[in-house]
Amino acid sequence: MASAVFEEIVEDFEFLDDWEDRYATVIDMGKSLPPMDDALKVPATKVEGCASQVWLHPEIEGGTFRFRGDSDAMIVKGLIAVLGALYNDLPVSEVSNVDAPAELARLGLNEHLSSQRSNGLRAMVERIRLHAAEAA
Repeated sequence: MASAVFEEIVEDFEFLDDWEDRYATVIDMGKSLPPMDDALKVPATKVEGCASQVWLHPEIEGGTFRFRGDSDAMIVKGLIAVLGALYNDLPVSEVSNVDAPAELARLGLNEHLSSQRSNGLRAMVERIRLHAAEAA
């Protein structure tokens, strides 16, 4: 069910032996995210339940789901990039079919994120699913 972009991330992670390399890769992915306009960083786009500041802004065009995101924490920005690879460019109707915990487990993230980061990641996934459900 995962996109080709997400599958590339999975393949890259298979070659990384330790968590520090994976962690650095996630951070690098966050650094490559395009900047989010400050005008979009409003209470309506802020994700509650995250230890850091997180904003997700959905962009649905022609039935295709996309979102922009940003955070004040580099690892969280990287997690936003990972979620973008998982969800962006899917038909809105397919977003709810993505088993995010199973897909993210393929990256080995579950074992290495703190409970606060894991809770924040779940909150981001729920926000994405909510936006898609509202648009469907």
